[in-house]
Amino acid sequence: MDIKPDNIAKIEIPIPSLEEQEKIASILDRFDTLVNDLSQGLPAEIEARQQQYEYYRDQLLTFKKKTDTPA
Repeated sequence: MDIKPDNIAKIEIPIPSLEEQEKIASILDRFDTLVNDLSQGLPAEIEARQQQYEYYRDQLLTFKKKTDTPA
């Protein structure tokens, strides 16, 4: 398929309004922070799940000794 410069010049590419572009940029900035910031986002969520796992693991491994009851 040949793409000629004249045909490329005829392609219309819609550009969102400045307000819409700023909204998209804001969403992408928040997503970037969520994914990459060491104190927020996924790393913080991973740390929280690790602490939760350790808590429940410790709860499962800590048994109270049952006293013998007469039958």
